Amino acid sequence: MSGHSKWHSIKHRKGAVDARRGKVFTKLIKEITVATRLGGKDPDSNPRLRTAIAAARAENMPKENIDRAVKKGTGELEGTYYEEVTYEGYGPGGVAVLVEVLTDNRNRAVADVRHLFERHGGGLGAAGCVSWMFVQKGLIVFRKDQVDEERLFEVALDAGAEDIKEDEKEFEVITEPSAFEQVKTGVDNAGLSYTLAEITMVPKTTVNLDGKNAQQMLTLMELLEDTEDVNHVYANFDIPDEVMEAIS
Repeated sequence: MSGHSKWHSIKHRKGAVDARRGKVFTKLIKEITVATRLGGKDPDSNPRLRTAIAAARAENMPKENIDRAVKKGTGELEGTYYEEVTYEGYGPGGVAVLVEVLTDNRNRAVADVRHLFERHGGGLGAAGCVSWMFVQKGLIVFRKDQVDEERLFEVALDAGAEDIKEDEKEFEVITEPSAFEQVKTGVDNAGLSYTLAEITMVPKTTVNLDGKNAQQMLTLMELLEDTEDVNHVYANFDIPDEVMEAIS
C-alpha cells in the first residue's frame, strides 16, 4: 500500500480525524461548494459533489451544513470564491508530493506550502515535475482482521474492482474513478467494514523511507494537511507499518 494511504488509515484508526473535526468540516464545506459551482447542485449528475457529500456524511456533518455549502456553490447564499491550485514538489529522501489547494488567496497558499516544504527537508518544484508519477484511482482499504478475504474478493470483483492488493495488515481495493461508487455501494450492501474509501492519486512507484527522513515526511504530511488552504496531499513514500505506527 502506498504511504499516504497507510498514513490516512492509521490516522483514522487512532481517531486523529475526529480530534480535528472542525478543520475537516471546513475543508469538506469548501470542497462541496466548489464541486457545486463547477458541476451543479444535483449529486446524481455531479460525481464530484456526490463524493464530497458522501465524505461529509461519513464525518457526521449535519445536513444543514451540507445544504448551506451547496447553496453557496449555486450562488443562492453569499460565499467565498475558491480557486483550485495544485503544487508539486519533493519531500525528504526525494519523495514526490502533490498538494491540492482550494484557496481565496493564491499568494498566501503558495507561501504557506513553500514554507512547510523548506522547513521539513523538501522544496517546491515546477508544474509537472511529479504529477506524472501519479494516477487517479478509487481506493477502499480493509483491515485483514475485520473482513473475510474470500467474501471481499467476491464482492469487490463482482462490483467492478480493477485490482486487490494486500500487505501484512490490510487489503487495498483499487477501482477506476468511474467505478468507485459502484464498488463502494457493493461493499456497503454486503456489510463489509472498511477504514478508508476515497478517490485518490495513487503513485506508480514508491520511495522507501526510515529514520529521520520518515519522521520528517510524516511531519510534513501532517502540517500540510492541517494548513487551511490545503484540500488534499498525496505522496509516494513507503514507510514500514511498525515505524509509521510508532511515529504517528
